[in-house]
Amino acid sequence: MATNQVRASHILIKHQGSRRKASWKDPEGHVISNTTKDSAVAQLHSLREDIITGKAKFDDVASRYSDCSSAKHGGDLGPFGRGQMQKPFEEATYALKVGEISSVVDTDSGVHIIMRTG
Repeated sequence: MATNQVRASHILIKHQGSRRKASWKDPEGHVISNTTKDSAVAQLHSLREDIITGKAKFDDVASRYSDCSSAKHGGDLGPFGRGQMQKPFEEATYALKVGEISSVVDTDSGVHIIMRTG
């Protein structure tokens, strides 16, 4: 991994405002089109709480709930550098210490929580 790169896992919840209203678990986008941004954020807050309190593991939650195809890898996005992710996502990841989990991050894709892993 290059020195200026980070590695992260994330959980993405898509909603009505997401640029692509379909995912591996909702190919037709029925659920996503009926999900408000507020309810997506609320769902993430509750998942984050479960992870932080130790009730659930980040990668288990990601593989069950994330709308990103990285779900099949427990949310792992692998290493990336600056300019490869949407700006809010990149800034949030670089601001975290390894092992830390972000608060809710809003991008064109939806809302995320991010765990920096490297």
